[in-house]
Amino acid sequence: MLRAGGVILYPTDTIWGLGCDASNPDAVARIFAIKQRAESKSLVLLAANVDMVARYVRELPPMALQLIEVNDKPMTIVYPGADASLLAPAVIAEDGSVGIRIPQMDFCRKLVFRLGRLLVSTSANRSGAPAPRTFAEIPSEIREAVDYVVDPALEAGSTGLASQIIKVQMDGRIQVIRG
Repeated sequence: MLRAGGVILYPTDTIWGLGCDASNPDAVARIFAIKQRAESKSLVLLAANVDMVARYVRELPPMALQLIEVNDKPMTIVYPGADASLLAPAVIAEDGSVGIRIPQMDFCRKLVFRLGRLLVSTSANRSGAPAPRTFAEIPSEIREAVDYVVDPALEAGSTGLASQIIKVQMDGRIQVIRG
């Protein structure tokens, strides 16, 4: 479904998300339409591992590697210098950065690994509405707008809390965007 440009509804290590192939501009546009969200707001992406992250950013800041190594809860890192040739333009922020998380949930890591590309991971809600922590909290209009719904039983590995977001610069400076 993802390789064909579809949009899925799936549990992540944090909350329920809408997902698609982050390199497919049409699929990414559908996510923005489903969420009724302005494309000026970038999206969080999931990677299977650090090697996958390295394929999508021009250079990995050493501080980011250290943060990944010591991380013990869901953490999205905003990397400078996304490789725009490999990603849909709408997933890259205006400053050229991209937010990527390596999920702590086996299901998500395996899903991204099998896709072989970064996976969009944005909350399964309309823009401005509360993020759904459980499948039961997802509005019917969101459920009906996707091409595939992952088995809700897999939500057992979710924390129900959004990830922290940390922006890392090449010089080691960090900025906590969401704690």
